[in-house]
Amino acid sequence: MTSTGGRHFLQIPGPTNVPDRVLRAISAPTIDHRGPEFSGLVRELLPALGPVFGTDDPVVVYPSSGTGAWEAALVNTLSPGDRVLACETGHFATLWAQLAGRLGLTVELLPGDWRHGADPDQLGARLAADPGREIKAVCVVHNETSTGVTSRVPAVRAALDAAGHPALLLVDTISSLASIDYRHGEWGVDVTVAGSQKGLMLPPGLGFNAVSGKALAAKESAGLPCGYWDWTPILAANAAGFFPYTPATNLLYGLREALRMLDEEGLAAVFARHQRHATATRAAVRAWGLEVLCADEREHSGSLTAVLLPDGQDADAVRALILERFDMSLGTGLGRLAGKVFRIGHLGHFNDLTLAGTLAGVQLGLQLAGVPIKPGGVEAALEALREAQA
Repeated sequence: MTSTGGRHFLQIPGPTNVPDRVLRAISAPTIDHRGPEFSGLVRELLPALGPVFGTDDPVVVYPSSGTGAWEAALVNTLSPGDRVLACETGHFATLWAQLAGRLGLTVELLPGDWRHGADPDQLGARLAADPGREIKAVCVVHNETSTGVTSRVPAVRAALDAAGHPALLLVDTISSLASIDYRHGEWGVDVTVAGSQKGLMLPPGLGFNAVSGKALAAKESAGLPCGYWDWTPILAANAAGFFPYTPATNLLYGLREALRMLDEEGLAAVFARHQRHATATRAAVRAWGLEVLCADEREHSGSLTAVLLPDGQDADAVRALILERFDMSLGTGLGRLAGKVFRIGHLGHFNDLTLAGTLAGVQLGLQLAGVPIKPGGVEAALEALREAQA
């Protein structure tokens, strides 16, 4: 790669840039995870997670990736052979469904085109056609990281309620938590899955489950093997300020600092900032004459924008050129979108000027790669930002 001055622009949709404050917190000396200082940290930290998830329900923290938190949501609530209804909204929704199948669950995937979120009408019709209540859980990805599409979880909840169906609602918020408005309690979610490396502004390494009372009740009869992921001993140890295993102590320091930063800005302002940057990014894409992958105006992501290139253009070649010339990383197309899209991450520790620099790099890269675009994308984004700041 050509040597350049300045910092690397990490504009993938996660892991995201880690603020200096969080890095400094993580670098503190490790302490005894069985001692009183650590107990005080946990007793402060766990209640502070509630507002970010929009709940008073317990939040379980694992030393894991988001994939581990996916598995935890399933094995704590379901039994071998249980039927799971998953909505195919993109690459990560498909991976979660595949994981459920490997665990011995019977998975039914509601097909999607990867340009729309979970379809409440389709979901409601399928639930209504299940008089025997064989479907035990519905899995939905709130914000599909591979597509930049945000499913309308309240409408999904309404579809379950309209069908009078008792299935658990499991929701992945890995690329939406602390970036896009989310309300575990108000929206009737039973298990919320999250990870540390996106809106929470941390390195990878922490997974989360927010757990409703209904999910805890399902735990009592769940029959899938559940050792490391078992909520019961974790919640019992948490009550005293500890964990039943060695926790990721220094990441917990960082999490405490990240939660302080979110509280200082205010969650409403955080969500508004993400929406402002998403709107400006879409303005740039459209001014270039390109297409945003998300096809429903109600479902545009505040965390990232997936840009669809014209036929005959290689999105990965564009990404490689931008990395080589401008030291900026953009997200690749995943699964069926490989080579067709690139993804601009605009989440986490991010501001208006960082967005302007990001979009300038994208515009230059598209032009140098020979992609036929109009030149006004950056100015369109700046105008959107000006209007938002007026």
